Amino acid sequence: MVTAAENAVPRVPVLLELFTSEGCSSCPPADRLLENLDRTQPVAGADLIVLSEHVDYWDRLGWRDPFSSALNTARQQDYTNKYNLGGVYTPQLVVDGRYGLVGSDGREVSSAIQKAIREQKIPIAISKVSGDGKRVTARIDLPASQSLKGVRGVLYLAIADNRAESHVARGENSGRSLSHVAVTRVLKQVATIDLGNGTATEVALPFQAGSSGSRLVAFVQDPRSGHVLAVAVQKL
Repeated sequence: MVTAAENAVPRVPVLLELFTSEGCSSCPPADRLLENLDRTQPVAGADLIVLSEHVDYWDRLGWRDPFSSALNTARQQDYTNKYNLGGVYTPQLVVDGRYGLVGSDGREVSSAIQKAIREQKIPIAISKVSGDGKRVTARIDLPASQSLKGVRGVLYLAIADNRAESHVARGENSGRSLSHVAVTRVLKQVATIDLGNGTATEVALPFQAGSSGSRLVAFVQDPRSGHVLAVAVQKL
């Protein structure tokens, strides 16, 4: 007799990076869509792992987004410069480092996720997570992959607040109260890995937890194509 658990198809993890800004009047619908995707996990076969990456190029136009970072802007620019993902704009959603699209377009987002789950991912495990209020430590494990022998990938770690809210006083969203999910506070390249060999990486990142709780996201990206090869998330 085959049980339901044995019959279940494992979900493929998919990384969704939303480049957004509180200074952009087109961004709140994308913020809400990302929050819904994170909460409801509506795409069969997909485990959606989300990050809000607030850019800073809107800050000079009337409202300084308190969650913005020049590092997020640089990451978005890299996607355009290296991987030709459609220019720099907000709201832009990058799906698994493969597809760049308007972050509020639910139909296009669903289509990109459906494409992404057809791509095989490397298993990645986060364990031994601990924090002392000033930093987070964890162990990241990847198994050896004979099919990727000689291929090198870049391991990134992100720490994000589960939720954040802000009342916007100026700019295009003046007078609005906005909420966000998985707001990136730390995003760091921590190692370059030969994917043909199994590896265990001990990591430590400075971080002060938010009041809404936080999450740790580990992912491996192909530096040549930008494609996300492995991704996992762990609550902090």
